[in-house]
Amino acid sequence: MIYPSGRAVWAGAAGAIPAFLIALALPSLWYLGLLWICVLLAFLAVDAAAGRGRASLDASIQAPPQVSVGGQFTVNVTARLSGRPRAVQARLGHDERLEPLGGTGGALTAKAGGASLDLKFQALRRGIARFDRLWVRWRGPFGLVWNQVVLPMDSKVAVLPDVSSARDEAITLLQRQSLPDGHAQRRAGQGREFEALKDYQPGMGRRMIDWKRSARHGRLLAREFRIEENNNIVLAIDSGRLMCEPVDGVPKVDRAVTAALLSAFIALKGGDMVSLFGFDARPRVSSGAVRGSASFAMIQKRAAEIDYSTEETNFTLALTTLAARLDRRSLVIIFTDFVDPISAELMLRTVGRLTERHLVLFMMMKDVELETLADMPPETPEDVARSVVAGGLLRERQVVIGRLRLLGAHVIEADHQRLGPALVERYLELKREDLL
Repeated sequence: MIYPSGRAVWAGAAGAIPAFLIALALPSLWYLGLLWICVLLAFLAVDAAAGRGRASLDASIQAPPQVSVGGQFTVNVTARLSGRPRAVQARLGHDERLEPLGGTGGALTAKAGGASLDLKFQALRRGIARFDRLWVRWRGPFGLVWNQVVLPMDSKVAVLPDVSSARDEAITLLQRQSLPDGHAQRRAGQGREFEALKDYQPGMGRRMIDWKRSARHGRLLAREFRIEENNNIVLAIDSGRLMCEPVDGVPKVDRAVTAALLSAFIALKGGDMVSLFGFDARPRVSSGAVRGSASFAMIQKRAAEIDYSTEETNFTLALTTLAARLDRRSLVIIFTDFVDPISAELMLRTVGRLTERHLVLFMMMKDVELETLADMPPETPEDVARSVVAGGLLRERQVVIGRLRLLGAHVIEADHQRLGPALVERYLELKREDLL
């Protein structure tokens, strides 16, 4: 695209005044007033031809692969043109997850091998932020014409939840399971993996005695087991319409992702395998099972792909797809929400088949808004009506939770600020009880 610059507009306006005066003073020589316009058009044509360099344009952007919510980062824009254009400017297009700090464009600073511009952004929301296009323009030698090019870009930045506090909580919770010298506790008789033989002590169960080895050594020996590692943990996060509603100013799905990352950090530290599964009307995100603390960064990045949705959750499709992908017994942790038994009926039918083979744990946040309405002092008839309706919805919610427990699923209904620690404590409890 080629269009005149501000200098060309001012030059055209300045030539209009002499042209008007010539036409007014010498009507027979009015055509002399057009000379300025002809000269200006000639300069515009020369400037446009000399400033063209679209074929030689090489532009790129460099952005960090990931950033935490609320974090600031810098995007570097680089452009190279053949010749010596007088000025090069650029503007970068971005989505709503990012907020520019100081603008989205400006003049590029000439450097060796090209020109560059640093733009600062702040991450506002979790997800995959995209820079979709780049506008680059430059002027010719006379500065009368802008040559502009719109380049499609496909640069992505994964905006991740800030897990610094979650890591601190995880370390604190892990320390509670350890001895003062830092070695993990191993309780005799728990777990399924054989650890060692030790002398039988009063208070040990008789089933721990290894009778064959005791007869061989002439004294009672007991088998010591340790909690089995290499368990399969699946973090299934519902990102449907209900989970995108805010709780205390933050969407439920964001709180669920933070709690899932906290539990993933603990599980990977403990030697278990972790996979992530996101769904709404259909499965959206599915990661393979990974192991080891170094894999936590991959889980973080896949968690950023769980987007906000306005669609109703299809539990039948999601949980059936998940069950078909699991080839061994797993702990399936489902982060979801529901309103009444009618909307949760299909979920209950699918959960019944899932609990036949796997250990299912539902993580739900307490509905603070309903509890507040139910406990509101009845000062007006409207307050009474709201309190009655809210109380009815809370009772129906407990009915669904009771049916889930009858199907064999574990259910945790925690405050949104305690969702992560409550999940980790239950996970460690299940592991100690050898239920995984």
